[in-house]
Amino acid sequence: MRWTLQSKPEKEQVQKLQNELQVDEIIATLLVQRGITTFDQAKTFFRPTLDDLHNPYLMKDMDKAVSRIEKAIANGENILVFGDYDVDGTTAVSLVSSYLKSYYPNIATYIPDRYDEGYGISYKGIDYADDNGISLIIALDCGIKSIEHVAYANAKNIDFIICDHHRPGNELPNAVAVLDPKRDDCTYPYDELCGCGVGFKLIQALAENRNQSILDLIPYLDLVATAIAADIVPITGENRVLAKFGLEVINSNPRPGIKALVQNVKKKVLTITDVVFIIAPRINAAGRIKHGNEAVALLTEFNLEQAEIFASEIEQHNADRKDLDKQITVEALAQIENNNEKENFTTVLYQENWHKGVIGIVASRLTETYYRPTIVFTKSGDKLAASARSVKDFDVYNALEACAEHLEQFGGHMYAAGMTLKEENYQKFKDAFEKEVQKTIHPDLLIPEISVDLEINFSDINPKLIRLLSQFEPFGPQNMTPVFITKNVKDTGFAKPLGKDNEHLKLFVKQNNSEGFGAIGFGLGNKLESTKNRKPFDVVYCIDENEFNGTVTVQLRLKDLKN
Repeated sequence: MRWTLQSKPEKEQVQKLQNELQVDEIIATLLVQRGITTFDQAKTFFRPTLDDLHNPYLMKDMDKAVSRIEKAIANGENILVFGDYDVDGTTAVSLVSSYLKSYYPNIATYIPDRYDEGYGISYKGIDYADDNGISLIIALDCGIKSIEHVAYANAKNIDFIICDHHRPGNELPNAVAVLDPKRDDCTYPYDELCGCGVGFKLIQALAENRNQSILDLIPYLDLVATAIAADIVPITGENRVLAKFGLEVINSNPRPGIKALVQNVKKKVLTITDVVFIIAPRINAAGRIKHGNEAVALLTEFNLEQAEIFASEIEQHNADRKDLDKQITVEALAQIENNNEKENFTTVLYQENWHKGVIGIVASRLTETYYRPTIVFTKSGDKLAASARSVKDFDVYNALEACAEHLEQFGGHMYAAGMTLKEENYQKFKDAFEKEVQKTIHPDLLIPEISVDLEINFSDINPKLIRLLSQFEPFGPQNMTPVFITKNVKDTGFAKPLGKDNEHLKLFVKQNNSEGFGAIGFGLGNKLESTKNRKPFDVVYCIDENEFNGTVTVQLRLKDLKN
């Protein structure tokens, strides 16, 4: 594990912000490191409001999308809301369909079957629209590369509006409107929205057209926050505003479907991290194990009793998903061992009967063991389908693009992607991908990194610092929980292993004569020896508050320690 201490910003910049905000140097430094250098930027960061959201009509083609939807409604046309089967797709479909249904009845939804149709817009979905007299399809979280599919729909007199956030190819589909802030010719001020976020901009534009205000859309923000958390998009700019207010909805008045998913959770207030680890996997489990339609049914259900029935079914899918991903991970690790591929630059594996719904999770698990770009394939119809996961700072999408001659199709972004290929091309692709990564990856990127914001002393940790740090939330990519390093600390004799396999570590640490702090290191049980005999060591950690029996104490969440 390598520790990388971020470089300190210019002193003058930090001092200026310190004086303007009347905060200490630690807080001012953390803000400048996050690109916040003025009083106004800090005000927006600490006090985001819904007024900070951009005008949706700044997005290329938004006017065309709205006018086509309004025309469909005026003419009594049937509209199909189509989306991918993951959290971003199913929340986006739930969001747009439930908003449209609030004033127009002729709305149907469609989630493709992961196994039968695969990712993105499908011919089967277009045929479904054709068979059911549907003349407009709104595609969410997919479609930016569906040139042939949109042409096929056009031939059947079915129009498309595409709302996507993935990188476009060289050509755009011939749709009525293509909403994607990553389009080269789109000057929308923020291009890191998730699919559900683009869907939200669409309903924001429709609402404006109907003289509704942003306040009318607050009940939909629980869906947007869930998608932002699940899709691991940056928690900056508009995403941060949407995530913050969406979390407030989740914690105060969530839709029955989300309420049913979290009612057995002991925590009073859920954070973005809780959404990532509690809500998102359950919504995802429907599409992984059964069908994404079940997630949409849950998220658009307004009767709590019915939502609880849906939630208990999804809970069972999630339990099945956990069993499957454990079993496949064991088999995958054995395959790496048997193939003598421990020293490779990549992990590329294939087993025809691995469950397609969990290969993405398995790829993530494998990157935890062998820290390197990872692709897991399974059989899907007459082709192989795969999920790819990358390591920090390595663009797996670019590496796939370099090997595109061996692939049938691929899509995704820097850290995660999906693809299909013909079975006879598997080995050629595997060799090409290994070569490409070997050629382009910096060796340091193959060693897990802890990025440290700042070195501080324990004497710097006080109630005001903790209060201000809590206002940095919601945390996520590009606004991660601050990580500190403190040097020359000692355990005061409390160090002990925790967990059934002694995999965790509990300590009470002091630096010189400062106040001591309880500390917990998950997965650091093997570091117990380094803390013994009052040997000094350095720690990297986040500052948490721990509530027990009504008493709140400061607790350090250790990420690593070294002598």
